[in-house]
Amino acid sequence: MDALFNLLNTVITLYVWALIGNAILSWLVAFNVINTQNKFIYMLGDFLHRVTEPALRPIRKVIPNLGGIDISPIILILALFFLRDLLFGAFH
Repeated sequence: MDALFNLLNTVITLYVWALIGNAILSWLVAFNVINTQNKFIYMLGDFLHRVTEPALRPIRKVIPNLGGIDISPIILILALFFLRDLLFGAFH
């Protein structure tokens, strides 16, 4: 059972890092620090977008528009941490 909890913890941690990476990459592209004409940057951004967007889209539909500030990754990260603590607290 510990192996399953460790796997779930690792998956949640990796997904949180993907969310953080997606947010940072989108800021860097928005402020023209990096350019999506670079094939590696484009592929990395596309991968992170495809991995994180299905979980972020429902949150974006519920939260109000804050004028260009997207807090959906923060809400999802908090929800993932809550879920992880809930699962580990209930079974450990």
